[in-house]
Amino acid sequence: MTDKLEQSKDSVYFQDGVRRIDFVLSYVDDKDGDKKAERRRAFEANLENSGLMLETEDKLESDDRKTYYLKIHAPWEVLATYADVLKIKVPFKPSDIPKGRDAPLQWLTKPFRLPPEIMKPDPDYFTAPFDKSKADFFLIKDKETFFPPSTRNRIVYYILTRCPYYKEDRKEKDKTGIKRLLSNGTYTSAYPLHDCRYWKKAKETQCESERYHLYKHWARFLCFYKEQPLNLIRKYYGEKIGIYFAWLGFYTEMLFFAAVMGVICFVYGLLSYDDNITSKEICNPNIGGKIVMCPLCDKKCTYWKLNSTCLSSWQAHLFDNEGTVFFAIFMGIWVTLFLEFWKRRQARLEYEWDLVDFEEEQQQLQIRPEFELKCTTKRRNRITQELEPYLPFTSKCARFCVSGAIVLFWTCLIVACVMGVIAYRLAVYAAFASLMKDSPTNKIQLVGSLINPQLATSVTASCINFVIILILNFLYEYVAIWITDMEIPKTHLEYENKLTTKMFMFQFVNYYSSCFYVAFFKGKFVGYPGNYTYMFGSQLRNEECAPGGCLIELTTQLVIVMAGKQLVGNIQEALLPLLRNWWISRKGRSHPEGRYSRWEQDHDLQNFSQFGLFYEYLEMVIQFGFITLFVASFPLAPLLALFNNILEVRVDAWKFTTQFRRPVAAKARNIGAWKDILNVVAILSVVTNAFIMAFTSDMIPRLVYLYAYHPGEKATMEGYINNTITFEFHMNCLRYRDYRYPPGHERQYTHTMQFWHILAAKMAFIIIMEHVVFVVKFFVAWLIPDVPSEVKARIKRERYLVQEYLHTYEVEKLKLQLSQSFCVTAETTSLLPSSPNKHEVLSECI
Repeated sequence: MTDKLEQSKDSVYFQDGVRRIDFVLSYVDDKDGDKKAERRRAFEANLENSGLMLETEDKLESDDRKTYYLKIHAPWEVLATYADVLKIKVPFKPSDIPKGRDAPLQWLTKPFRLPPEIMKPDPDYFTAPFDKSKADFFLIKDKETFFPPSTRNRIVYYILTRCPYYKEDRKEKDKTGIKRLLSNGTYTSAYPLHDCRYWKKAKETQCESERYHLYKHWARFLCFYKEQPLNLIRKYYGEKIGIYFAWLGFYTEMLFFAAVMGVICFVYGLLSYDDNITSKEICNPNIGGKIVMCPLCDKKCTYWKLNSTCLSSWQAHLFDNEGTVFFAIFMGIWVTLFLEFWKRRQARLEYEWDLVDFEEEQQQLQIRPEFELKCTTKRRNRITQELEPYLPFTSKCARFCVSGAIVLFWTCLIVACVMGVIAYRLAVYAAFASLMKDSPTNKIQLVGSLINPQLATSVTASCINFVIILILNFLYEYVAIWITDMEIPKTHLEYENKLTTKMFMFQFVNYYSSCFYVAFFKGKFVGYPGNYTYMFGSQLRNEECAPGGCLIELTTQLVIVMAGKQLVGNIQEALLPLLRNWWISRKGRSHPEGRYSRWEQDHDLQNFSQFGLFYEYLEMVIQFGFITLFVASFPLAPLLALFNNILEVRVDAWKFTTQFRRPVAAKARNIGAWKDILNVVAILSVVTNAFIMAFTSDMIPRLVYLYAYHPGEKATMEGYINNTITFEFHMNCLRYRDYRYPPGHERQYTHTMQFWHILAAKMAFIIIMEHVVFVVKFFVAWLIPDVPSEVKARIKRERYLVQEYLHTYEVEKLKLQLSQSFCVTAETTSLLPSSPNKHEVLSECI
């Protein structure tokens, strides 16, 4: 008997082996024991009054001898009642809609596919919202297994969040819900159970072992080339997590095409390396070696020869060439295709996962318990005609103003930090320049031949800026949550959308502000010798672009911030949990299965917070911004993102399967506010890339020179360097890059006509590129419908059949009721004196 009891501890059932554990609460005795114990007694009594069944594991049975575990089971009556309340869709008839034809050449994708039972864990059914009064309409073979575990834990959690913990004679509205009990320490954790250990199947034959299948076919890194079992993910974790992995997988697939094109453009830069006449002139000792340039800062900086920038000019050519213009246009179109094809993929998932009409249900039913508690004012709903809590308009406006002021303050703080990094650039460049060991007219270098003051300043400033970004992210995470809580959103969806908007606004300014500065402001307001401009009236002269141009500096900034973010993120997501996983696995494998219970194993895992998925989305959307907003400066950015995302999919899968407790299943029909954010970033990326190519790249000035100012008959780039920096400064042979008239000219130091021609060409390029890309975007958006025609037809067909079957069911039910009433009438009539219509009534009943 003892052995049998020990065998059953690694189980998802009560001690009777029949009732399934749908949720677990844990708690410990402490100094505040009496007060907390009173809360627990009231809460558990109310849970039992709501119909839930409870079973407690004594602390002496636990591994640490301190923790109690309260196991909760929802019987059929409770599940049916709340499934009706939540309008959960359940099957009522096998689907008879014919499946689509297999794609041609399907055998080519066979190595990337998973077994059919993993991809499609459930057969296709017609579904309808559950109605307890029509239970016989639905396909209920076994009441214990009719609702899957994910639906069961969702229902139980709904009850837990609304169950009070006050006594019947004392009603205190704020004493409601498991969230408050967790925050005040009455309970230490609340979670549904995984169905088995991830490395082996459950011993109970009735247990699904879905966690094991997910780990075997999805979470291992060796499966990186396999498709994702989205239906199984959705069944085990719920639609909200399923949608995230569907979006992440689709984004990674689309990145492949962008990465290939980026590599082609980079290879073009390598192959055209020897044809770069501009760099050859800079490196030529008879051309670049004889051009002495003005100092790049006051006092400590010296004169320098142009050929000292030979290496940086070659490096700039790798990213600043004709192929970059094509790539910028391609990425504008790629973004449109990505968003449009995702809409189609999302529409298919909405249909397959019964989410087509979900949003309206969620808006009406999923009111946050915090809103119900904090909003004491009530008004009658125009639709339901029931009293419901609401937030007065004056209170809403006041909270919105305070929220906006706080967001503005933190945004200004980020801008101030960026200005501090700029001041660092100016001061440190002068310090680096003063340490140069070479003679004034030799080479600009600090360490060896590769690192010059500009590069050293740019790299160190980018690293410092990245550290500041990480610190501010850590601080603002708490600020954004506090602000959103203060606004008291009504629904979970509204809460997530508000938090998403605030966090992305902050992250946008935090991550991209330094890139915007380098791309659009650095080197644009320098002035000219004798009339330089200074930063805010200080003695720090506005910095110029590096000798290789501002584009190579933007590339450096982008690579450091983007690669650094991905590196830090992967360390946090993979390496640190790996150590924890080693400890948990060691503990799990060292304990006999009968003694290390299922609820203790899951208790030792990390809690999946309500913001867990939010941070995953945020990480990917910030990456999306890097590869779209500034991709013209670094065509290899999509390739870095692709490698990161291949790892990210499996790391996230591994975390969900092995590191986290099983999340409460939640529904979502799309990616929420992130969809609108992606659309805004997509539109903004067209503008930023057009301006980068026009004002940060050296492409337009070269083209203007090639076709309008080249002195020879044949259009070549020979003489371009002398054309751009041939303006003398006073009587010395000193030059600087600009298009101004030289000293002594009647219009000295004013811009030449070539400057205005180049500016006009830049503006024309921006207008043409934006219009071309936007026209293509709108055409593609019009050409590709958001919902495939096949899906539209299936949705209409299914709605028609559901209505038909419901109508047939109601008619048959009415016939049965009428026949029963006739039978009752006939029986009553038989007890009375004979009537001429007696036999007719009986025959009608029969």
